[in-house]
Amino acid sequence: MTPQEPLDARDRPARLTVGVVGAGRVGPALAASLALAGHRPVAVSGVSDASVRRAATLLPDVPLVPPAEVLARAELVLLTVPDDALPGLVEGLAETGAVRPGQLIVHTSGRYGTKVLDPALRAGALPLALHPAMTFTGTSVDVQRLAGCSFGVTAPEQLRLAAEALVIEMGGEPEWIDEESRPLYHAALALGANHLVTLVAQSMELLRTAGVSAPDRMLGPLLGAALDNALRSGDAALTGPVARGDAGTVAAHIHELRTHAPQTVAGYVAMARATADRALSHGMLKPESAEDLLDVLADGSGATGTPGSAGTGPEDSR
Repeated sequence: MTPQEPLDARDRPARLTVGVVGAGRVGPALAASLALAGHRPVAVSGVSDASVRRAATLLPDVPLVPPAEVLARAELVLLTVPDDALPGLVEGLAETGAVRPGQLIVHTSGRYGTKVLDPALRAGALPLALHPAMTFTGTSVDVQRLAGCSFGVTAPEQLRLAAEALVIEMGGEPEWIDEESRPLYHAALALGANHLVTLVAQSMELLRTAGVSAPDRMLGPLLGAALDNALRSGDAALTGPVARGDAGTVAAHIHELRTHAPQTVAGYVAMARATADRALSHGMLKPESAEDLLDVLADGSGATGTPGSAGTGPEDSR
């Protein structure tokens, strides 16, 4: 077995009963993946209609019960609720006596390590933080995507092997994250993945406005290549008018965005400034080429002249 291959349930009998508190997009998928590895989902909690549907689809025949009943039935409990709800949930479950000694309590929040589970720890539970670095749809495709997915793992040293084993059983690859580094780790993932969705959605809207009938087909190859280049080469993959110092082009962009989609201007300017800073620090953008560009970005409106009138940078490849 490799870390990318979940255990076949036929390879061994079920070991742990699994419960899910919070049938959002993540919990049912993880429980279904654990079932493929030989564990046995026995209970799930969810409130919304969407949660009930997800549980029924990914965990058929698993009863829907209140959170306290999930803990009463399960040896391994997945707490898959929004970050802000997690501390209160843990405290409430511990205060009401729902947590049992020796019970594995796992949360999937990227923001928190195991300290948020201290109330459960004091009740005798075994705390684990297992965060899949993956975006979830709430459908069966999520189980397949866990193969080879990295998990941010935080746990007491004596539980490290158990935490990593659970990740491997789900087909994932464990990556150890120190408790104090969890917020930075999560910010890095959100910066890359969550903001990417916003950028792509804005880009598709602008292309539609410009008359492109299939913006997804236009962007797919371009963004796929850009992502691959960035993962391979980092800042060396930077291209486009900001990296070249083409201030006139950037001014024209801002002018058009202000006319057709003013809500996108602030984001464009912020990302252009960040790109310019990185291009400068890596020697791709020369200081003399950057002066007009930074003036345009400082103004933030493209009003430093008629769009396209500012000096342009060298004619290198895009």
